[in-house]
Amino acid sequence: MGTWDIGPFDNDTAADFSYRVDKAPAEKKADVLLAAFREVTGTGGDYLDADLAVEAIASAALVAAQCPGGDAVTTAYGPKEPLPELPVALRPAAVDALDRVLTKPSELFELWEEAAHVEEWKTGVRRLRAALTEA
Repeated sequence: MGTWDIGPFDNDTAADFSYRVDKAPAEKKADVLLAAFREVTGTGGDYLDADLAVEAIASAALVAAQCPGGDAVTTAYGPKEPLPELPVALRPAAVDALDRVLTKPSELFELWEEAAHVEEWKTGVRRLRAALTEA
């Protein structure tokens, strides 16, 4: 995975995921995000692949961007097409997925533990979670 910073779209996998979101019809974009959350939460206690975790974080960032106090996704690596208003029902699924990403066994979590910026990365994920739960 090529990663250049700690943000939700600051890696190759999330940038590719953005393309998939853009290609989905407007009425199916929420389904693409929900599928990313379910891929992660469906792992239970099994090892969570980093790519699945990255897609869930990117999805959560898109949902959180529509929450009061959520940060807009302004990176060039995010979706190019505007998202329709997303169902509020995505928020709990996003929170569950973020919680799973931060729970071992999680490849992405383990990779970040080896990096110098692990605390900044965890803070960013927790900030997404807070925007989703406080909305």
